[in-house]
Amino acid sequence: MKNAVLLLAAALAAVMAVACQPQEVRQGPERPRAGGAGGRAPEPLLLLDAGEKSPAAPARPVADNDRCFVCHLNYMQEDIAVVHARADIGCVKCHGDCDAHIADESWASGGNGTPPGVMYPREKVNPLCMGCHPKDKIPAARHAAFFAGTAKEAYCTDCHGKHRLAERKCKWK
Repeated sequence: MKNAVLLLAAALAAVMAVACQPQEVRQGPERPRAGGAGGRAPEPLLLLDAGEKSPAAPARPVADNDRCFVCHLNYMQEDIAVVHARADIGCVKCHGDCDAHIADESWASGGNGTPPGVMYPREKVNPLCMGCHPKDKIPAARHAAFFAGTAKEAYCTDCHGKHRLAERKCKWK
């Protein structure tokens, strides 16, 4: 038995010695160097390696909604989320910073999930929006019927963005 353990240890040491040797790493197919020198340079492994320019950095801070977009990918390009993020107003400003919601994946297996810190029923959407966008700062001509109560669109989110879920995927605990 003692010999078998020694033999196993020696075999493991031999495998580790071979496996841990430095290896030559190649980045990809070679291409001619600039300037026609005729030499070969490794192909860079960059996303923008075909002469494309990288997008310009935003002029000011942008809200970091990455924690939310892990599950709510549909909001990455939704108008309200994008416009507010560009103004450095993230999801947490309206919905709260709820670690329990971020960590709860039970809804994916049929569970009820943990709601975000704050959710708004339809009747509370307009007061929320108008807390930051007061009537005197909104284009009056475009919103006259809305403010008169005669517009068929009763809520800010009826016209602005697609921020309301058409169908709720779970019922909160």
